[in-house]
Amino acid sequence: MQRVFQLDDMDRRLLALLREDARTPTAALARALQVARMTVVERLKRLEKAGIVAGYTVRLSEDALRGRMKVHALLRADPKRGEAVVQALHAISQVRAVFAISGIFDYMALIEAETTGEIDVVLDAIGSIDGVEGTQSAIVLSTKFDRH
Repeated sequence: MQRVFQLDDMDRRLLALLREDARTPTAALARALQVARMTVVERLKRLEKAGIVAGYTVRLSEDALRGRMKVHALLRADPKRGEAVVQALHAISQVRAVFAISGIFDYMALIEAETTGEIDVVLDAIGSIDGVEGTQSAIVLSTKFDRH
């Protein structure tokens, strides 16, 4: 039987600090949490082992992303083909993430591309995936804030 991992208040506060800046040194995290540095080190190991912390990443600035277009594509899929649809989406390099969602659509794909022409090609490719029954897309005009 698999044990369910329970986050406590300190875990949540530690994760919030890491979401703000994953490069924060453990000593600074310990000061912010008012605990010993080794407490932070052990909690991080535990969170990593449990799969709660899946990795540390780089967030690119808007300047670095300037010129890249972002699109949210909503997809309706044949329920019997859902897994195959997700695998096909994973194979498209411009698809950055896919979420299962509630409502009249089944999935939301986040797409990044250089040009509207590239977006058109990607959306055509998505529409031609066996099991995709319909799509609706929206181009992101600007990001007001992003906590990722």
